[in-house]
Amino acid sequence: MSTTASIFKQGENCWVSSKASHATPLIDCANYYRALHSSIVKAKHSIFIVGWDIDSRIRLIRGEEEANSEAPSVISDLLAWKAEQNPDLRVYLLRWDSSLAFFAQREMWAKEVWDENTPDNVETVLDDTIPMGGSQHQKIVIIDDEVVFSGGMDVSTNRWDTRDHPVVSEERDGPDGEYGPLHDVQAVYSGPLVKEFSELVRWRWLRVAESNPIDFREDARVGLSDGIPDAWPDHYDPWFENVDCALARTIPFMDEVEPVQEVRNMLLDLINQAERVIYIENQFTSRQEIAEALNKRLKTCPELNVVVVSSYEPKGRFECEAFWASRIEFKNILFKDIDPNRVIMTYSSITDEKGRAAYKRIHSKVMTIDEKYLVIGSSNLSNRSMTLDTEIDTVYFGNDEHNSQQIARVRDDLLAEHSGREVAATAQLMKGDNPARALMEGQLAHGYVLTQVNDEIFTEPSSDNLFRSLSDPEEPLIAMPTMDGTSMPVKNPRRRTIMVGLGVLIIAILGGLMFWASQSISWLSADSINAFLEESRGTYFALPTVLLVYLVGGILFFPVTVLSIAVAAVFGPIWGPVYGILGALLSSATMFGVGKLLGNAGLKKIGGPKVEAVDQKLKSSGIVGVAAIRMLPIAPFSLVNLVAGISSIGLFQFLMGTFLGMFPPMIAKGLVGDSITQIFRNPSPETISYLAGGIILWGMMIWGSQKFARWYQERKQKNKAKAEECVA
Repeated sequence: MSTTASIFKQGENCWVSSKASHATPLIDCANYYRALHSSIVKAKHSIFIVGWDIDSRIRLIRGEEEANSEAPSVISDLLAWKAEQNPDLRVYLLRWDSSLAFFAQREMWAKEVWDENTPDNVETVLDDTIPMGGSQHQKIVIIDDEVVFSGGMDVSTNRWDTRDHPVVSEERDGPDGEYGPLHDVQAVYSGPLVKEFSELVRWRWLRVAESNPIDFREDARVGLSDGIPDAWPDHYDPWFENVDCALARTIPFMDEVEPVQEVRNMLLDLINQAERVIYIENQFTSRQEIAEALNKRLKTCPELNVVVVSSYEPKGRFECEAFWASRIEFKNILFKDIDPNRVIMTYSSITDEKGRAAYKRIHSKVMTIDEKYLVIGSSNLSNRSMTLDTEIDTVYFGNDEHNSQQIARVRDDLLAEHSGREVAATAQLMKGDNPARALMEGQLAHGYVLTQVNDEIFTEPSSDNLFRSLSDPEEPLIAMPTMDGTSMPVKNPRRRTIMVGLGVLIIAILGGLMFWASQSISWLSADSINAFLEESRGTYFALPTVLLVYLVGGILFFPVTVLSIAVAAVFGPIWGPVYGILGALLSSATMFGVGKLLGNAGLKKIGGPKVEAVDQKLKSSGIVGVAAIRMLPIAPFSLVNLVAGISSIGLFQFLMGTFLGMFPPMIAKGLVGDSITQIFRNPSPETISYLAGGIILWGMMIWGSQKFARWYQERKQKNKAKAEECVA
C-alpha cells in the first residue's frame, strides 16, 4: 500500500476527487465501439452521450460480431431499437453545434437526422454555448448511471481502427474514402466516479435543453465496490480496482459560468512529481508552458526521461502552421540544455513487407508520471485545451501496489504498440537507466517503429501567425471575455468596436451586392422576370421555372412580393399562389440552411443578447410567430430566412409557419396580380373591384395576423404565470 497521498486539490487542480471501483483502458476505436455497443444493449434506465460529434451513421461492431448480433450495429439504429423496446428508457444526445470549419467532416442536419430516425424518448440537443473559436470537446457516455466511458474518442467518422493498425484496411472507410491508421484511447469506469460524471453531464444538458433529464439513480451505486455492474461491457475485464481518481476540467467563460483551468493546473502539478519517466501521447503538443515545465523538471531530476509520441504529417495548411510550427518551438524548448538521449519526440510509422508505408495518426490524450499517475482524457497539449474548449480528464493515482502496476502496464502496452515490440520486452526497457534511448534501438524493420519528429520538412517555427490565432487560440476569436492573471473574467475592451465594425461590414457588403445586382444584371427586374415566366406558361417547365426564379431571387435578396405578384399575374389566381408558395418554401429552406451554417460558424455569438432575445422569441412563439413575421412586412424575405437559420427554431416549424403566413396573402396577391393583368387587358368595373378587394383582403390578413400573434403571446404568458404559481 502506498504511504504517500495524492496531489489532488479540489478547486485548484481538479473539480472532484473520487474513486473508481473498476476501470479499464479501451485502446483504439474498435475496442471502444465494441464495448460501447455491449453496454448500450444492456441499458435499462438511461443513456447520456456528450461529444464533439455524434454521427448517426457509425457502425460500432464489425465482421462476425456484426453479422451474428441481434442488435443493430449502426448507432442510430441501435438507439432507436433500444428506445422502441423500452419506452421508459431515456436517451440524451448532446452534440457540439460545430463551426463551419468542420463542415466537411460532420453529418449534415445532425439534429434533424437523429430526430427523424429515433422515437420520442431519444432527445437530441446541439450545444451552441461555447465561445466563438472554442469547441465542446468532452467525450462522455453514461449507461444507467452505472458505467461511464470517457477519454479521447467520439462516435464520429474517420475514427475506427484496430490495434494492429494495418497499412490498408477496407473497414477504415470515411466520407472521403479510406483513411490511414488512427490511434486513440478511451476508458470505462464504474463506482462512485460515475456520479461525478453524471452531475457534469446533467449540468451541461440543463444549460442548453428545454427538458429536464431523468434523475440520477442513487441505487446504482449500491454494491459496486463488491461486484461489476450489469451495464459493464462484455469481454473487458477491469484493470484497476478501487483506484483513487480525480476529474480535471477546462471550462471557458460562458454565460453565468466561471471559467476553470483545472486541466492546466493538474498537468503542471503532475510534471513536478516525475522522477524517472514521463510518457506522453497526444494529438497536439503546442503549449509552450508545458514544454517549459518539462524542461525545468528534466534539469531538476537528472534521472528523468521524457517520451512523447504524436503524429507525423499535418492535415492541411491550418494544422501545419498552427500546430506543427508550434511543435517545432515545443521541441526546442523541451530539448534546451538537456542530454538528447533523455528526451524523444516521436511518431509511429510502418513500412510493411510489400514496401507500403503508413504513418499512425495519434488522436489520444494520455500521460503517465512514473508508476504513480495516469491521465486519460480529452485534452490536447494545446492552448485551446487549457483555456478555450470544454475538456474533461480523468487522473488515476497509484494508491496501492496493484494500481501502480496497472499504470505501468498501460504505459508499456501503448509503447509496445507504437514501437512494434511485445509488452513484456517494452516493460524491461522501461526499467532500465535510459529508457528513452532504448526505445529507439532494436525496433523491427517491418513492424511499427518510433522515429524522431522533424517538423522542419513541413514548415518553419513562428512565434505568432494568423493560422495559430484561428486554430489554437487561448481566447475567443470575437466578442467574448478573456482571462487575466487573477483568473477572473474580464471583458474584451474591443468588444463593441468589433461587433459594430463587423455589423457595418456585413450590411455594406450585402447592400453593395444588391445594388450591383440591380444595376448590372439586366434580367433581374420585374419586367424581365415576368417575360421569363410567360415563356413557361402552359408547358411542363412551368413549376421548375417558378422554383428556379424563387431560388435565385432568394439568394440575391430580390423582393418576394414582386416575385409573388409576377407569378400570380402569369399563372392566375389558382395556380399562381400554389406555384408561389412552393417556390417560397424552397427559397426559405435554402436560405435557412445557409443561416444554419453561418450560425454554426459563430454569428449567434457575435450578435450577443439582442440576437439571443430574438432567438428566444422565435422559439417561444414557434409556428405562430413565424407566420406572423411572414404576414408582417418587417424585414426582407431572405433576411428573415437567414436569421431563422441562425436561431434555434427547427426547420419544420419554420417552414410550417412560412406556409401558414404566406399562403393566405399569396391568394390575395393572386387576386391582385391577376386583376392587374386583367385591368391592362380588359379594364372594367369588375376587374377594378377584384383589384380593390384583393388589396383590402391582403391588408386585413396583415392586421388580423398581428392581432392574433399578440393574443397568442399574451395567452402563453398568462398560462406560464399560472403554472409558476401552481409550482410555487
